Amino acid sequence: MSALFTPLKIGPVEVANRVAISPMCMYAADEGSASDFHIQHLMRFAMSGAGLAVMEATGVLPEGRISTNCLGLWSDANEAALARAVAAARRFGLPDARLGVQLSHAGRKGSTPLPWDRSAVLSAQNGAWETVAPSAIAFGEGQPTPRELGEGEILAIVEAFAQAARRAARIGFDVVEMHAAHGYLIHQFHSPLSNRRNDAWGGDAERRLKFPLAVAQAVRAATPAHVALGARITSTDFVDGGLNVDDAVRLARELKALGFDYVCVSSGNIVAGGRPATGPGFNVERAAQVKREAGIVTRTVGYIDGPQHAESVVASGAVDQVALARAFLDDPNWAWRAAHRLGVANVQVPRQLGRVAPGAWPGVASSRSFA
Repeated sequence: MSALFTPLKIGPVEVANRVAISPMCMYAADEGSASDFHIQHLMRFAMSGAGLAVMEATGVLPEGRISTNCLGLWSDANEAALARAVAAARRFGLPDARLGVQLSHAGRKGSTPLPWDRSAVLSAQNGAWETVAPSAIAFGEGQPTPRELGEGEILAIVEAFAQAARRAARIGFDVVEMHAAHGYLIHQFHSPLSNRRNDAWGGDAERRLKFPLAVAQAVRAATPAHVALGARITSTDFVDGGLNVDDAVRLARELKALGFDYVCVSSGNIVAGGRPATGPGFNVERAAQVKREAGIVTRTVGYIDGPQHAESVVASGAVDQVALARAFLDDPNWAWRAAHRLGVANVQVPRQLGRVAPGAWPGVASSRSFA
């Protein structure tokens, strides 16, 4: 029996298996609103057989986006556009597909060119905005220096996260995830490499946790009990003097105490060039420590190298769930193929694809159920 293809209870939500599709920026939104691209994108993943698909980092404010074309959830127009994509995914996706959204604020890593046009220089004339951060420290050499946030602005961002969570619940997402990793604003407040404040929002480890926990508390209060709530957290900054796995354990414990249902353990990217790790499952060992010591449902991400590797990571008990990103861009049917390779007898397939003869498509097992 495959451990990877057993159900998992994440707070109030049960997912059909331990495979999650990780949030991935698609740079296809218009003023934060999901486009037709997002409709096909989410529909495809809802059909994929993965237990959970999480939408990309979604800005809670216009200045919280990474780029001009990133998804947002700060307005009625954003909410209506994303609701249209979710409705289409529900209509054509598998009935047990669970959908999530990741709420984020990019902080000093915002106002960047599109990834396929890094030579471009953003200006006020072509969409650039002033970036903000806990401290006026640039992300890296040659990067713009952000403006240090004031008390009132910090509280407004906390409320923006809460409002976005309310919108996500109205849309009908099963899971809401707070992005507290990858060098974005919540991570910036948490890490001593980016937070040099000397007030209530920075300084020692306890004060650097104030903003992450304030956002968590506000999102928890805004999220209905039937929606699972989690956070992506960092397990190391990979830089001397930065956060380490003990900090991740502490944050995970605090989140659990606030009523969060899971954490997704990632790493790095708090400073330019700050993700040197390579090799299959490079976050697994630290994620396993978070799970052991915090006692919370734990997912990890980072070069999960194929079905057998995913199976072994889950079967070992190191984590409860694995997330894959580029693997699903390369092969949207990754979960079907993984199930076939792991000998899972019943692979659920959308009925629109039921013409595929047993065995003719390597991703479909010979005994199938059509949803």
